[in-house]
Amino acid sequence: MYLLIPSAGVGKRMGGTRNKLLLEVRSQPIIAWTLKAAAAASEIQWIGIISQPVDWEDLQAIVTNLNVAKPVKFIAGGSTRQESVYKGLQALPDGAEHVLIHDGARCLATPDLLDSCAQAIRECSGLIAAVPVKDTIKVVDHDGVIQSTPDRQQLWAAQTPQGFNVELLKKCHAEGVRQGWEVTDDAALFERCGIEVRVVSGEETNLKVTTPQDLAIAEFILAGRGE
Repeated sequence: MYLLIPSAGVGKRMGGTRNKLLLEVRSQPIIAWTLKAAAAASEIQWIGIISQPVDWEDLQAIVTNLNVAKPVKFIAGGSTRQESVYKGLQALPDGAEHVLIHDGARCLATPDLLDSCAQAIRECSGLIAAVPVKDTIKVVDHDGVIQSTPDRQQLWAAQTPQGFNVELLKKCHAEGVRQGWEVTDDAALFERCGIEVRVVSGEETNLKVTTPQDLAIAEFILAGRGE
């Protein structure tokens, strides 16, 4: 299975000016924990890190220090996540039929989750890891007034990995460029193109490290795992 890791963002909500994935959690860069899981996942055979070239030296040092035995390719990212994934798809090895896309900031995903998604994507066109929403969700307008309360039994919080048939995802991205669509994940492109996307059970601890508070939570979870 081929894995693309979008890692090109700066992370303004973290309050910094550099790639947030180079910030440390338990004395290792955030991206290092993501790469550890990918390296340990038995289904993953190739890793593509989509990032800005200015970060390649630091990222190469991390890969080297981890002694990642699998092929790792650095791919120049774009100005948005959507553009970065589009570029990543073009850099996949010839013959790649399926791909997993996993945000580098979700550094707590386990090898088991990556493996389960890799196995499941062979049986469908597209999937996402997700967990059922526990909180009551309110739809609120621009003035802060509640408009509705959707049934949370039908609500799932999307995570990554997300898995796709490569040929279909390339077509959906090309259509997104043609139509000028702006989406926050690749599943949304499938949805707009009318292609079914399934849900695979994610992990409650698979949070996206976005704020300083998330860093503290990630520290706590990793410490609880004895890592």
